[in-house]
Amino acid sequence: MNQEITAGTSQVAVPVRNFSVLLSCTPRGARLARLFAVEQLRSWGIPEEAASHVVAELAANAATHGRVPGRSFRLTLYVVGGTLRIEVSDTRGDRRPELREPDASGESGRGLLLVEALADRWGVAEERFPRKTVWAELSLSPPEPGFPRSGGVGD
Repeated sequence: MNQEITAGTSQVAVPVRNFSVLLSCTPRGARLARLFAVEQLRSWGIPEEAASHVVAELAANAATHGRVPGRSFRLTLYVVGGTLRIEVSDTRGDRRPELREPDASGESGRGLLLVEALADRWGVAEERFPRKTVWAELSLSPPEPGFPRSGGVGD
């Protein structure tokens, strides 16, 4: 695992919280991405259930389809106002993810359908070749008056 981790809060009109970590492009790196995201979201007091599934799918895609030997992928989380933005960047800009119907008997191909269901919006940003960033945004629900914050993100 690479050890570059940054976290911070900017002072602008709307507070921006961010977290970024560079991870090995392996199944272990994908698992660590989810663990780091869950811990960071908890430290910010943000429900992590839906977001952790999105991170897991995007990180698994980076480790599986974005893998280039010796290269890493980056997980970045931003919270701006009432929106959580999740970004996963890898070094396979030539392989853009596509939302497609999975094969009924197949064991894969459902990850982006899950991202589509959980996120308010998602997409792919092309960066300086050969990188790409797959991102998803989730609205953060304000807690019901008198109830603690828990559960998923969205709705």
